[in-house]
Amino acid sequence: MSSVTSDSQEPTPRWRERILGGGVEPDPRFTLANERTFLSWIRTSLALLAGGVAVEALTQQIFEPQVRTLLAVVLLVLGALLGAGAFTRWLRIERSLRNHRPLPLPLIAPLLGVGAAVITVVLIITLVQG
Repeated sequence: MSSVTSDSQEPTPRWRERILGGGVEPDPRFTLANERTFLSWIRTSLALLAGGVAVEALTQQIFEPQVRTLLAVVLLVLGALLGAGAFTRWLRIERSLRNHRPLPLPLIAPLLGVGAAVITVVLIITLVQG
């Protein structure tokens, strides 16, 4: 069974209504902007994942094994969390747009900032000791 959106007579699949939480269809420009932002977060997530793999694979002669593993793990975990957070953020914003509510605060931006700070501290300590 399908419901009908308020702006048109086209049926809306139940799964879409369940995921998006109802409301009215927002201006397509806002939805597309939300999508572009989601894809930017995904691109950043993939870059962090690739960076984690690269650190582990290519820096054997630069870092001690423990430091190399720590940096790789931080990058991989940060990339995974960012990818999951990107979807959550996209969904929360889409629901806010559909229900004319204020946009939620970004939770993944501070995560990225803290992750970058941890990586920087590890690199500084390694360089000073090395």
